[in-house]
Amino acid sequence: MTAFAILPDIAISVMIVIGATFALIGSWGMVRLPSLMERLHGPTKATTLGLGGMLVGSILFFHLAEGEWALHELLISLFLFVTAPISANMIAKVHLHQLRVKPEGGVLDSIGPAGIPPLPSDQSSWATYEAPAPESAAATSEA
Repeated sequence: MTAFAILPDIAISVMIVIGATFALIGSWGMVRLPSLMERLHGPTKATTLGLGGMLVGSILFFHLAEGEWALHELLISLFLFVTAPISANMIAKVHLHQLRVKPEGGVLDSIGPAGIPPLPSDQSSWATYEAPAPESAAATSEA
């Protein structure tokens, strides 16, 4: 066996080990970090990158060792990299909205080292759903 015959196996192994390491670190961060906003970084950053690395290793295996192109791994990667940031953004928006309107004395989550997010100014919002003002709701119902 020549040195060039081992290179595909080494490349495949390296990608799978790197991907598994990122996935482990991301999963560990999701369990260990104290607040929801910090826990979002585990699955959306490191775990997504880890799964992407393992999928690249799978693509390399099927292409270099088996001689086939694997479309399934490309589709999984595409859906993963599109949906992970969108779902994390939606979770973060809901969390920020709940921090603003939580009931008195209700504890939604442990407060992280950054503290409670500041309230936005009167002219802006965090792009979350806000109920219409009472005057605009009455004007809409009369029209």
